[in-house]
Amino acid sequence: MTPLNTPEWQSLERHYDDVKYLSMRDEFALDSGRFERFSLKSGDLLLDYSKNRITKETVEKLVALAKSLKLENWIERMFSGESINTTEGRAVSHIALRNRSNTPIMVDGEDIMPKVNAVLSQMKAFCELVHSGKWLGFSGQKITDIVNIGIGGSDLGPAMICDALEPYGIDGMTVHFVSNVDGTDLSTTLDKLNPETTLFVVASKTFTTQETITNATSARAWFLNAAQEQDIAKHFVAVSTNAEAVSAFGIDTKNMFEIWDWVGGRYSLWSAIGLPIALYVGMDNFERLLEGGHTMDKHFREQPLERNMPVIMGMLGVWYINFFGAQTHAIVPYDHSLARFPNHMQQLDMESNGKVTNRTGQRISYRTGPVIWGTPGTNGQHAYFQLIHQGTQLIPVDFVLPVNSHYPDCDHQSILLANGLAQSEALMKGKSAEEVRVELAKSGLEGEELEALLPHKIFPGNRPSNTLIFPKLTPEMLGQLVALYEHKVFVQGVIWNINSFDQWGVELGKQLAKAILPDLQADSAISAHDSSTTSLIKLIKQLTVR
Repeated sequence: MTPLNTPEWQSLERHYDDVKYLSMRDEFALDSGRFERFSLKSGDLLLDYSKNRITKETVEKLVALAKSLKLENWIERMFSGESINTTEGRAVSHIALRNRSNTPIMVDGEDIMPKVNAVLSQMKAFCELVHSGKWLGFSGQKITDIVNIGIGGSDLGPAMICDALEPYGIDGMTVHFVSNVDGTDLSTTLDKLNPETTLFVVASKTFTTQETITNATSARAWFLNAAQEQDIAKHFVAVSTNAEAVSAFGIDTKNMFEIWDWVGGRYSLWSAIGLPIALYVGMDNFERLLEGGHTMDKHFREQPLERNMPVIMGMLGVWYINFFGAQTHAIVPYDHSLARFPNHMQQLDMESNGKVTNRTGQRISYRTGPVIWGTPGTNGQHAYFQLIHQGTQLIPVDFVLPVNSHYPDCDHQSILLANGLAQSEALMKGKSAEEVRVELAKSGLEGEELEALLPHKIFPGNRPSNTLIFPKLTPEMLGQLVALYEHKVFVQGVIWNINSFDQWGVELGKQLAKAILPDLQADSAISAHDSSTTSLIKLIKQLTVR
């Protein structure tokens, strides 16, 4: 079924024709209650979506579309453990990993909560051993550095969380993330470390991911320059399902933390993939992160669609992508510790909804996932905000603003917040020709000189944004934020009739890389490729320093 054929979609098309030139500035002037009407709360997290090109009727029609496409039913299907990842025949049950109520969640007729709780208990016991100093390195020294070796969801999520929760880091514990198979990533990390006090967490569900196993093998060789084979068990643990491969590597399978096929990589930070988080900030703070995710899960499952934060954010995205023709979406956190937040959301959204085929295998004729991008404010204001303000593209923006800083000794927070609020206001209001003319006249310009400069200083405004605001970036709040975006992506996948939980698009490059690797390494004839690839292989072999 294509959403384009529904009466609700067609009603939105007619509505778009009526409101596409609607002025947000005028709407605010006419309606003093616009903020109250278009804002939502979940605990201490507030979403202000009043600076969007919408009316009350727009929201009603977007919600009607969601209902017509059975979004509520899809939400229940996910929470009940149904195999909604149809191309892989799997349930989508990452919500079980943070199910703090511990109510049963059934997958294939089995309550999976006992397994989830067992791994959480294993993580807790292991973290206590490391933090107490009962788990020591081969020379009897305490572990001071954790190195996570993974890629994709086994890297981006945990790395983002550890950066964001740096104020909660345990004294004497440092965490590092290695993902890129480029040797620079691993080498520059190892250069800073002492093998006697370093613990490696190798995160690979299958324990066959090329980049991860290559990095882990090199880390193992580095470690063995200072230690013996039998010492590997004290300095390497695994997050995997492949006990045989883990054991062959030299890792004691007692120190293998299980992950299940109903946990997608980009949703896995809540699982044992989050072990480096727990080692860095403590298991109690990891559990607080889970609590925050569970809070948003309850909001998503229980709130009506019109008062549902992930639903509103997801449907606003549909509004801009499919009706206004937006192709990108910026996420701009006004918190330096959230520098990696847009990166994680990039994988979450683009790997989930970057699809051209619907659930039944038919090619899609409408736009699906946007390009997600962003950096922390205020840096972005001095880089790409020019394009957002005065460029020809419509780029919706999410502003993420914690009110209070973890670092009050360096009291810049009011300046930071003023900039975030000013950007959202400026995007909405813009600056008219009349306002520019008055401003330039006050500065002493007049006549031809004024008229020549005037068009360059006009801001069209009417550029949409959401603002997410909360008291402080705590583990609970970070959990809410991540779960909010996870569910937003799911909402859009339902509307677009796509499977948001597979990622076949990453496979082809992996397959071809395996075919090209022997051509780069051997002196024999190059196998069949296109002329460009063949020529590039030849050039690389000529330039390679041996």
